[in-house]
Amino acid sequence: MSPNEKTAVLLDPFPLWLDAVERVLAKNGVAVVGRTTDRDQALALVGELRPTVLVAEPETDGLHLIRDACERAPGLKPIVLSGTSDPAHILAAFAVGAVAYVLKTGHAADVGVAVRQAFDHSIFVPTPAVVWAESNGTAPVAPRSDALASLTKRELQVLQLVAEGHSNSALARILWVTEQTVKFHLSNIYRKLDVSNRTEASRWAQLHELLPSELNSSAA
Repeated sequence: MSPNEKTAVLLDPFPLWLDAVERVLAKNGVAVVGRTTDRDQALALVGELRPTVLVAEPETDGLHLIRDACERAPGLKPIVLSGTSDPAHILAAFAVGAVAYVLKTGHAADVGVAVRQAFDHSIFVPTPAVVWAESNGTAPVAPRSDALASLTKRELQVLQLVAEGHSNSALARILWVTEQTVKFHLSNIYRKLDVSNRTEASRWAQLHELLPSELNSSAA
């Protein structure tokens, strides 16, 4: 196998979906080296074949599959193919390593777009902060803050979820981590933002426009 070859392992409970996705990937220059309807077999294929892409519908076992696959094959680009548009599920997918999230109710070409974006990102969408700024007639620029820049991707996710009102136990479920891990991230966030508790951290997030407009409006 050439080191530059784009390869994929597919997981879906329905064989017809495996056929459809394989056809889409072939049109986008990605060779399917493994396909299965079984979660454990998918992990085994990822570990053995080290594909560049994993396209999977992980609802049957939550999103642990994505995390476990990334651990077995560093550099793997997981793409979630899902039947749910639940925001919490989408956020959790990205939190455990997914590079794209595609709804099964969409067009087949959407999978191709997701694959191309995984290798060569050329489409950028506005973050909630930018959407809020545009709706209020302000310049759509990212918040400028040394404290914000110091936050890791995971800490920023935790901060946004805390500001939305989620408890530590809810955070642990959404991010697929323990509550102790959530507390560890919160401690780092408080230190970096120079705040003392989740209320102050939430207000900091609101002031820096890290939440959708409806949440900012309700908190004003």
